[in-house]
Amino acid sequence: MTLHPADPQIGAGDDYLVSRGRAWFAFWLSFALMLFDYIDRQVVVSLFPQLKAAWHLSDKELGGLVSIISIVVAIGGLPVALIADRVSRVKSIAAMAGIWSLATISCMFTRNYSQLFAARALVGLGETGYGSVGAALIASLFPKRLRSMVLGAFFAAASGGAVLGVLLGGLIAARWGWESAFGVVGVPGLVLALLYLLVPDYKTVALTPRLEEAKRSPGNAYRHITKVMLNSPSLWWTCLGQAFQVIVVSTIWAWTPSYLNRFYGIAPARAGVLASMVVLSGALGVFVWGIISDRISMRKPRNKLMLMSVLCIVTPIIFVAGFSGVAVTGFQPTFVLIIIGGFLMTCSVAPSVDIVLDVIHPGVRSTGASVLSLFQNLFGLAVGPFVGGAISDAWGLQTALMVMPAFGLLAAASFRLAARSYETDTRQMENFELSIAGGNGGAMQPLAGS
Repeated sequence: MTLHPADPQIGAGDDYLVSRGRAWFAFWLSFALMLFDYIDRQVVVSLFPQLKAAWHLSDKELGGLVSIISIVVAIGGLPVALIADRVSRVKSIAAMAGIWSLATISCMFTRNYSQLFAARALVGLGETGYGSVGAALIASLFPKRLRSMVLGAFFAAASGGAVLGVLLGGLIAARWGWESAFGVVGVPGLVLALLYLLVPDYKTVALTPRLEEAKRSPGNAYRHITKVMLNSPSLWWTCLGQAFQVIVVSTIWAWTPSYLNRFYGIAPARAGVLASMVVLSGALGVFVWGIISDRISMRKPRNKLMLMSVLCIVTPIIFVAGFSGVAVTGFQPTFVLIIIGGFLMTCSVAPSVDIVLDVIHPGVRSTGASVLSLFQNLFGLAVGPFVGGAISDAWGLQTALMVMPAFGLLAAASFRLAARSYETDTRQMENFELSIAGGNGGAMQPLAGS
């Protein structure tokens, strides 16, 4: 089935690539996998107090258990995306889910820090590329008018998974021990991996010879992407801005349970529950800001970048006021400010993906999205927990939680710079069409630009 205006089921260029039911089936399975991706990734955070006591670990070592996943994801993201674009996005996702679920289960059998660190690296190996490949698949199945909303909901699952990871980890560990927490959360991903094979895929848009050459190896792809980023300022600045903002997000996710435990004497299980409320507010923020981004950019697309810039300035102000106690005293007012900061800090998650996909050739969307994933993981998610832990070891956790949100100011500046060229860059990628994999029609040739 080829996408064209005469097709009564598809419509005139801005409708579902497959039937609405099949598109939403793909979305909900992708959502569920993203949920368990981050449950498996973040469950260790609520276990920090037990691991610190059992193995006498420093905060830097604890942060390393979170950061190693992001490092592995960043390194492997582009090769996996190249395979997904060339072979099958659906089969690649199913394989990734199976690997990270088995690796999570293996964490329960570790007996020292080195073994757990290695097992966590394997979790990262499985999660490599899922966010970028899943986002590319969803973005292609849904109408452009719904893209930020759907991507916002998809990436809100990451926040929701982080919530459940922290919440379930604390509760399970309190009842059966920290080892059991890994086993319980690892099983559902195996079931979802099998179900994902029923999701529809799309044919890759035919590429120019230059892009076909770029897809032949990771080395070629890196060289091509570097050239594209230098020629697309909005892509470069959006990736950089999102990396800075993700440093803020990952720091708050990783260290809020420990902060509540150390500074307010809250038991680890309850600290996990309270911290999950902060992450949940972030999940709501991903969805809400995605909707708002769609609305305000209908007439002027660059408005979404300006919105992100403003919110990235407000976020560190809220966090500094909360963690420093300058504006408020007592636990409840402080916690309210942290909740508000959690809602604001995820403002760029959905719009940044939408922006990157807008300026990337549709035939390499998974690969293009992996560039954003690389920036988010290597320069964002990997930095927050580890550097935050190092600052905590040197000057205290409260200081770390006051200093790290300042990266949001760098994010704000980057998004403002991206706004200058975004509309120009998007106009170069407007005249492409997609077709569904397995259909009768061939992949459409690009009509203009490449």
